[in-house]
Amino acid sequence: MKYSNLKRIIPLTLLASAATFVVAAPAPVTDLNATSTSSAPASSSSLERLERLIQSRNKIQLQLQQQLDGLSEELSEMRGTVERNSYELEQMLERQRQLYIEIDTLRTAKPVPVVVPTESTDSASGAYASDTNENEAYQNAVDLILKKKDYAGATKAFQDFVAAYPDSVYNSNAHYWLGQLYFAQKNDIEAAKSFTKVVSYSDSNKRADALLKLGELAKRNNNKAAATKYYQKVLKEYPDSTTAKTADKQLKSL
Repeated sequence: MKYSNLKRIIPLTLLASAATFVVAAPAPVTDLNATSTSSAPASSSSLERLERLIQSRNKIQLQLQQQLDGLSEELSEMRGTVERNSYELEQMLERQRQLYIEIDTLRTAKPVPVVVPTESTDSASGAYASDTNENEAYQNAVDLILKKKDYAGATKAFQDFVAAYPDSVYNSNAHYWLGQLYFAQKNDIEAAKSFTKVVSYSDSNKRADALLKLGELAKRNNNKAAATKYYQKVLKEYPDSTTAKTADKQLKSL
């Protein structure tokens, strides 16, 4: 009996020992941390490269935008310079055209007839209308323009004439010639004075032309209001004249 029990105990003991060994033996554990740790550098490196690419792209976009803004500003400046130069060129050409027109007018104008006034005309003007020296002085001044083309000499001659013969029957014409000469020389202040003097002679045959010239002077000096006033005055007082047609054109161009 004892031997039989011993035979049972020995196998049971062996089984228990085996079970204890199995239980006590450490189970194989997968090192998740090791796997995670080994993959972490790769993920971090990829993120860093992506961030660097984004930063690089943003930097390039910023540089391109700055360059575009700079080019746009330069283009605007160039456009402004071109427009300003074009305007100045147009103004210069217009001044040259006006000068040529005035000089051509002086060259092609018909001589003002010099008639020795009658005795009654002399008494009406109260001046030296019958004075031969007066007639010669006026004719010589006119000849300096029409025959000799000596515009500087003509200017001096007419200045001397109006000073020597302030009440001459030719005075309004003399002032008109002076105005034309000053106008062609771009001496606008003296031109305006001369043409204004002509306008003061209500019966002068140069009065309409003098008003027109005052309008052109005002226009040339960017005084639109004054130019309009003079052109309208020509249209009102000399509606059927050739001068009025010119004034109408000038008025519409303002």
